[in-house]
Amino acid sequence: MRKLWVGVGVGIGMSLCFIGLLVIGVYSAASNLIGGGGKGAVGLAKGAVPDQYQALVAKWGNLCPALNPAILAAQLYTESNWNPRAVSPADARGIAQFIPGTWAAHGLDGNGDGKRDIWDPQDAIPSAAAYDCDLAKYVKNVPGDLTDNMLASYNAGSYAVIKHSGVPPYNETQGYVKAIRDLSKSFARPVGRVAPSQRAAGAIYFAQEKLGTPYLWGGNGTKEDNGRFDCSGLTKAAYESVGIELPRVANDQWNAGAHPKRDELLPGDLVFFAHNLRDPRSIHHVGLYVGGGYMINAPYTGAVIRFDKIDTPDYIGATRVTEDGAKALPRTNNA
Repeated sequence: MRKLWVGVGVGIGMSLCFIGLLVIGVYSAASNLIGGGGKGAVGLAKGAVPDQYQALVAKWGNLCPALNPAILAAQLYTESNWNPRAVSPADARGIAQFIPGTWAAHGLDGNGDGKRDIWDPQDAIPSAAAYDCDLAKYVKNVPGDLTDNMLASYNAGSYAVIKHSGVPPYNETQGYVKAIRDLSKSFARPVGRVAPSQRAAGAIYFAQEKLGTPYLWGGNGTKEDNGRFDCSGLTKAAYESVGIELPRVANDQWNAGAHPKRDELLPGDLVFFAHNLRDPRSIHHVGLYVGGGYMINAPYTGAVIRFDKIDTPDYIGATRVTEDGAKALPRTNNA
């Protein structure tokens, strides 16, 4: 983990009083906010999609009315976690996880180089969008939400959606559709203020109780760890204390909810730091925002859990955790 700037020059006792006031403020601030969203064109939240794929997702995500860039981003993230070399046990390949037979029928030469390469995101991302839109055409007369039916078709086939007059009663398919719809809120650019977390105060209370605890790389706060944490272990445990299960790795926690702007931050938001501010996969640190430009965090070996400023050159953004967003996250990278 990185070394952070020097923390707040106040004692732990004063800090606890400060946090107590902030915790109360979570709910009073909440009453002044507009609920998170509105209707209109859907864009991508800044930094939500790795930079090398941002333009492709933004362009091809608008290919048809049933699709938008946030839906396409959530689908690609769910399929491969942005890994262009991913291979599933069923031999689905690449960033969009095409089965070779499906690719043979639907793969596009998206970059115009004369090849249809299943491993090349410049071909696979346009192909995924085009395939989604083809599926939407197949099921356009099926009852229910067209986007839900399109996603279900991607997972289970359009025949199953037509047969069952909507999303088929398969646990995998229903989970796939719900996960992508929930995750899309993490990739979408907020239209209005992002609604505050109702469990933020409890997460802060947990973290403040750990102030002064020595850092431990890989620490989860268990008895074996002598109650010590690393950065993402602390944020995971803080939200676990209020019934929300986050992934273990910081850059996976990034997609656990929508991304409020810097001037919209509320206590309880997760704040993230990255090597590349245009690539969330390069996130290397996470803390729990407490207000006033500060976070509680477990910074690095040799330090203790403490307050630090968030306004550093490697600040990439924040996430307002939601239960649905957390549940939708893939768990493949958990420790």
